Amino acid sequence: MIRHVFATAAILLSIAGHAVASEPAKPKASDGQYVDLAPVALPIVVEGQLINYVFVSARLQLTASADAAKLRAKEPFFRDALVRAAHKTPFTNPNDYTVVDVPRLQAVLMREATAIAGGKGVKAAVVMSQTPKRRLGLPKPPTAPPASQARP
Repeated sequence: MIRHVFATAAILLSIAGHAVASEPAKPKASDGQYVDLAPVALPIVVEGQLINYVFVSARLQLTASADAAKLRAKEPFFRDALVRAAHKTPFTNPNDYTVVDVPRLQAVLMREATAIAGGKGVKAAVVMSQTPKRRLGLPKPPTAPPASQARP
């Protein structure tokens, strides 16, 4: 009985595989030209002490006239520049130690990418995803100082 079930399942899977393979490929909506950077681990440092890493995936949006193939070949240089900048001055978010300071990261990545690309071709830097190494056991971010209270 079990053999018949497995044999039937195998036949159905092979038929389904052929049906999927015969469908024409559908063009997906394009965001224009871009270079996706492989995820990099960026340190989160508080008071000189490493407390976490955040794995960040980024995308560089390219202008319409940019040579996308040439810039994709430079992807390791973009990642290296981002990692070097993050270790020099970490992108620590003062309010949350599980994410990076996105506006500052985008500004630095844009500056570095423009320098690597030769001053043209890069339109914007976008953070696609952030995944912290640790979510628990982190120190609490400092809170705003209490407002002065009038005392009698």
